Amino acid sequence: MAETDKSEQYLTFLLNKDSYAFNVLKIREVLELVKITRVPRTPNFMAGVINLRGRVVPVIDLRVKFDMEGSENTIDTTIIIVEVNYQEEIIIIGALVDSVKAVVRLEETQLEPPPKIGMNLDLNFIDAIGKKGNDFIIILNVDKIFSAKELSFLTEGINKEEENKDL
Repeated sequence: MAETDKSEQYLTFLLNKDSYAFNVLKIREVLELVKITRVPRTPNFMAGVINLRGRVVPVIDLRVKFDMEGSENTIDTTIIIVEVNYQEEIIIIGALVDSVKAVVRLEETQLEPPPKIGMNLDLNFIDAIGKKGNDFIIILNVDKIFSAKELSFLTEGINKEEENKDL
C-alpha cells in the first residue's frame, strides 16, 4: 500500500438484506438484543430505551428511521451502541439492526461519493458508497442520521427518564 493510500475500518450490518456500515471509531460496543422498554409519545423510529450498565440509552430502529418495511426481531437482531456528536457533546444511542456482519477495511479507492439524485432528497447522512467485490456498502455518518430536533428530543427525553428514576 502506498503512503498516500488511506483506509478506514467499518462495522458492516444488514438492514432489509442490504449492507450498511458505521466507521468503527464511532462504535462503543455491539450488543445482542436485550429487553427494550417502549417510551410513550416518542417518534415511531424510537424503539425504546435499554439499561446499559445502569445508564438509560435510547434505541433507534434504523429500518423505521429509513422508511423501510419493518420486520420481526430474530436471533440475529443486534443493537450497535454508537457515539453521536451533538452540540459539542457525545450522545450514546443504540441502533437496532437486522444483523452485524463483520469489520471490513476499505481503501479510499473503494469509496465513492453518494449518488446525486435529482430530487429534493437529503442524503447528507451517507458518507460514501463502498465497493467490496461485487457488493455495495452504504457508509453512514452517525452524526448526520438524526436532525437537531430529533437529537434534542432524545437527549431531553432521556434526561427526564433518568430524573424520574431518582424519584
